[in-house]
Order: sequence, then C-alpha cells, then structure tokens
Amino acid sequence: MAGPHMTLRDLLISEISANGPLTLAQFMERALLDPDHGYYSNRDPLGQAGDFTTAPEISQMFGELLGLALAQSWLDQGAPSPFVLAELGPGRGTLMADILRATAAVPGFAKAAQVTFVEQSPVLRTAQATRVPDANWVTDIDDLPDGPLFLIANEFFDALPIHQFRRDGQAWREKLVGIHAGALVFGWSEATRQRALAPRLADTKDGDIVEYCPEAQRITAKISERLQQCPGAAVIIDYGDWRSLGDTFQALANHQTADPLSAPGTADLTAHVDFAALSEAALGTRVSRMTPQGVFLERLGITPRAQTLARQLTGPALDAHIAAHRRLTHPDEMGHLFKGIALVPTGAAMVPGFDGSSEEQAGMADGS
Repeated sequence: MAGPHMTLRDLLISEISANGPLTLAQFMERALLDPDHGYYSNRDPLGQAGDFTTAPEISQMFGELLGLALAQSWLDQGAPSPFVLAELGPGRGTLMADILRATAAVPGFAKAAQVTFVEQSPVLRTAQATRVPDANWVTDIDDLPDGPLFLIANEFFDALPIHQFRRDGQAWREKLVGIHAGALVFGWSEATRQRALAPRLADTKDGDIVEYCPEAQRITAKISERLQQCPGAAVIIDYGDWRSLGDTFQALANHQTADPLSAPGTADLTAHVDFAALSEAALGTRVSRMTPQGVFLERLGITPRAQTLARQLTGPALDAHIAAHRRLTHPDEMGHLFKGIALVPTGAAMVPGFDGSSEEQAGMADGS
C-alpha cells in the first residue's frame, strides 16, 4: 500500500518490482497523467516560470493568423451554424483567446462557434476558464459535441505516449523501464515481430530506432471520421517530421533537458510527431502536405502583421516583438523544427496556409 509521502518514482519502483517492467508508453502515461503525481495533474507547465513556452505564449500573431485561417475555411464551406470550435490540449487558453479576438470581425463566426476544449488537467482547465470563460470542456475527443468541427491542435500530439522500438533483424526490441540497483533504468525487451511496424522493415536497418504512437493515430482517425460526415477542418502543429526515425524522446524541466527517470512527474515528456503516420491515419479526408511553421505563417501574412504591430512599439517592447517574429518563423528557431498539416473533407478547399496533398509528400519522401 502506498504511503502518504511516496513519490511517483517510489510507486513505480514498487509496481515494477511486483509486476515487471513498463513499456515507455506506460511510463509516459503515468508520469504525465497520474491523478496524484502526474506532471499535468498538478501544475501549469507553461511560460518563464514553467518548463516550456509554446508559440501562442510567444506572440499573439500566431493565434490571430491561425484563427483567421480557420474562419476562412469555415466561410469556404458555407459558414455552417452552429459549429464546434475545438482545441486539443489548449494550455492556458491563450491560443483560443487570440483566435476568438481575431475572428470577432468575421460575420457570424463568433455567434456560431461552440468553443470546446479537450483537456484532462484540472490546473490548466482553471487557467483556460479565465481566458475563455464561455468554453466547454471534455476529456477525450470522443466526447466532442456533434456537428461541423473546426479544430486546432498545437503541441498536443508530442506529449502522447509513444512506444519505442529498435530493429533487430526482421524483428524489434521495445524500450522498457525497469529497475537496477534500486533505480529506474531503461532496457530492451526480447526481439519480437511487430505487425504495426512491418512497413518500416523497408526503410530501416539493424539498430535503427522507430517511435510508434497508436494514440496519435486513433485521435487523427477520429478527426477524419468527423470530417467525412460534415463540414470542418483541422490544423495540427507540432515539432516532428515525415516518418519517425531515431530516438526523439526527451524530458524538459525549467526549459532544459532533464533525466526522465530521476523524478517522474516533475518534468514534461515529449517525442517528435510522425506526420506521415498522422496523414496515413486520416483516411477518407483531404490532407495537406506537411508544411514548416515558418512557411505557413508567412503565407498567412505574419510579416505584414508584425510590421503593423511594430508601429505601435518602441524600445524593449519593440525588441521583444522582433525577437518573437524571428522565433516563430526563422529556420534556425521554431520555423523549421515545427511543422503543420491541415485536414478538410474531400472536395473542400484547403485551409489557407497549407497546400498540396499528403500523397504528394509520400511520393517525394519515397523518391518517386
């Protein structure tokens, strides 16, 4: 029985001693979402006082431009009313607050929008309520209200639990969390065949590491199902690339990388998003090419918007504004590391800022 002052590390060591090692996905789920000790259960991780900073916290321009892109998509699809305006993992609510402010001048949009957050953290729900007081909350995408759906997910998929595998011949060894000398340690399972990774035998070699996130594929498939039934659009933005390859799992604490096993529940755990896997899960919908963040923000007009805002600023405020624009768009900062895809119903106009198709992307990646 757990004592009143046991840490999550103590609990995991006890459970592993009794039941055997955890997969990396099981460890991530406990470390992030344990009701008593999980990272997201008890803290606001954002901003300078937290462990990381997201694009909406850097500049209002990010949310303004994406909000107007979603509003244009809504207009392109006949301005359905009412509709669900949803965000997955909405942080403090900053992004949605910026979206609502920017779209207030779009006739009919605000009145038709039913703002719904998919959020499990009670701490973050409280922060969201201060910025978007009229929002509704659900804990899973399955619980979103019916009807047309316009959805955004910024830095949501990177925190979903991943399985990590290392190729061994025609089989794979899965990364596990076990115990050695009283400490949590990483290890590898025996080699087994993995049906889900069978296609990856064609583009990997012995020793290569591949990350697999079934929850990300489930959520994307759910979004796709909705977009097959009614008007809507989804924009997914995160750091990652086309097709997982290599170990990208990391822990972040106080804006620095940390040891994920030393104090579970006190650091954010993330991994790069596999945009190819997301695109393949979105069967039956039109999926854009994966687009670097700097590219789609420039297409949406971030530089003219930045210049307009700059006219009202001087001194340190102007310096901070210029730095924010660079951080969001420059290839050496978030501009290339972060990517995006957009989903719309088959036959619908693509969300502004995005173009092409995931099939074209796959062909380019395969060299065809």
